[in-house]
Amino acid sequence: MKKLTKIAALLAACLMLFTACSTEDSGSQSTGADTASSDASTQSSEDSSSKTESSEAQESSAAETTAQPVGTEFYDDAVFIGDSVSLRLYYYCQGHSGALGKAQFLTSGSLGSGNALDKITTDSVHPVYQGEKMLIEDGVKASGAKKVFIMLGMNDIGLYGIEDSVKNMQTLIDRILEKSPDAEIYLQSMTPMLESTQLKNLNNENIEKYNAELKKLAEEKGYHFADVASVMKDENGSLIPEYCSDPEDMGIHFTDAGAEAWIDYLMKNASSF
Repeated sequence: MKKLTKIAALLAACLMLFTACSTEDSGSQSTGADTASSDASTQSSEDSSSKTESSEAQESSAAETTAQPVGTEFYDDAVFIGDSVSLRLYYYCQGHSGALGKAQFLTSGSLGSGNALDKITTDSVHPVYQGEKMLIEDGVKASGAKKVFIMLGMNDIGLYGIEDSVKNMQTLIDRILEKSPDAEIYLQSMTPMLESTQLKNLNNENIEKYNAELKKLAEEKGYHFADVASVMKDENGSLIPEYCSDPEDMGIHFTDAGAEAWIDYLMKNASSF
């Protein structure tokens, strides 16, 4: 009997020892699993951070390479349409051959997208091309241009308001594309005025609003948008004084420095319009 009791006690002791070992192994395995999970989480966080940094680097690199300067030959098949502001650009290019390649000009003082839709008369302000006064759409077709740069509005927003001026612009573009369907349209933002020469309806605030609507139109219709105004205005949104040739008058026309800033912008940013 005593022998059986000893055997039972020995078995109980073995059982207790086995249970203790099992518990210790389980705890060790649990700790190992937690460590592995923590390591995996850390690695995932590092991988995510690495991917984010890589993505940001790619985006930064893409932003830096978006606009690539073009050669003057880019403008060989271009025509510039505009009022007296663009007429000043034409005069500069006349005196600096090749500044915009072989670009042609359909410019006239007091021209606007509104009166450009009128019939030609002896008193109308339609531009002259090769000695003949022409409707804009006919002039573009005659020029054979494939890139059509338009800057109009100075003679529009004070008369028609912003909304109707944009509508007139769209009508003019429709007419151009009807006769030159392969032409690419480049809308140039209207340039600002000197702070001291602003008028009730023709002022820098309305010019900004008009330009915003032009950009919206370009995005909706698939036209290019060239924000020329961005390099012409100071911190207050007014024309940079050094760029203005008529500070005592309208305060909108350019000096040579202004024309050069315009051309420089066109050359450096054409690929991103």
